[in-house]
Amino acid sequence: MISRIEKYLEDTAMIPALAGHEQKLAAYMKREFESLGLKTEIDVFGNCIAKIKGTDQEAQVIMVFAHMDSIGFLVRYIEDDGFIRVERLGGIPEKVLPSTQVQVQCRDGSMVDGVIGVKAHHITPPEEKYVVDKYMKLFVDIGATSKQQVLNLGIDIGSPIVYKPKFQKLQGTRAILSAADNRGGCTAVLELANVLKDNPQKCSIYLVGSVQEEYNLRGAMMAARTVKPDIAVSIDVAAASDTPDLKGFGDVKCGLGPTMSMYNFHGRGTLNGTIPHPAMVRLFEEASKRTGIKFQRSASIGCLTDLSYVQLEGKGVKCIDIGFPGRYTHSPCEFVDMEDIEKLSLWVFDFLKNVDKNTDFSR
Repeated sequence: MISRIEKYLEDTAMIPALAGHEQKLAAYMKREFESLGLKTEIDVFGNCIAKIKGTDQEAQVIMVFAHMDSIGFLVRYIEDDGFIRVERLGGIPEKVLPSTQVQVQCRDGSMVDGVIGVKAHHITPPEEKYVVDKYMKLFVDIGATSKQQVLNLGIDIGSPIVYKPKFQKLQGTRAILSAADNRGGCTAVLELANVLKDNPQKCSIYLVGSVQEEYNLRGAMMAARTVKPDIAVSIDVAAASDTPDLKGFGDVKCGLGPTMSMYNFHGRGTLNGTIPHPAMVRLFEEASKRTGIKFQRSASIGCLTDLSYVQLEGKGVKCIDIGFPGRYTHSPCEFVDMEDIEKLSLWVFDFLKNVDKNTDFSR
């Protein structure tokens, strides 16, 4: 499984998919699902939805999903001398931006390399050397010498900009990559497709790559209106706190297995979050005991997933957020351990095969 997970992780990491511009990654996931014989569609909103029909029409309908999109920028303004001013999309950590390599997507889908400019150190005044510039002051340099040259490339106001895609193995099964949030989740969903295609379950299962999570969290909500799930499992990154700067913040560590969110909440703007359905917690705990796969719990303010809106669909959906540990989230180089993603896939599979119409979901 690790070799296949590594391939999916690298493939998806190298595909740019800014929120609202996920078409390339959706097309990749659709091809992979269809190569496994799964009926797949891309809905009006851009979600990629694959169905695995269950053997019992009275059993629950389950949606397992991971968002395909990443944070990034949009072209806000093009200077007369060809420099590009940006507008942020998603939670951008401004302190890592100067000198970061990026790619700008042209009208035809091709990508143009660039770099976020930084004032030369030799001529930076002392009072500026320890200052984090706001993104509105920054600019992208693609090597153009005029606004017209930029426009001729097919770059205009609103063109997507992403961190330059990368994937690099480190020691053992660990790797750094762009947009591990949430290419790790996409990888887990694709791995589940491989396992489930030859192991149909009583429940009908929909595997979904969702859109616009980093923008407004509501892409998966639109997928849920198509699927109409009774149960939803969101797969996303969980911020690891195993580096020297985060000791004591939480217990999530890379290499110690998948994660379960017991509480997440975002107080700014959305006023939303997810407290998991208690029966879902119990069922995943039982799956952990059956498989021997240990998991890590998290509870924090400041983050949430698109599950927060899926849970509110219809008469309510029984939901849980699970995931994989990741370091340096939303930076140009995020860090994961592929064994965590492998165990995550096996954990979810065991949960899926032990749900039927008689499963107790009482609170």
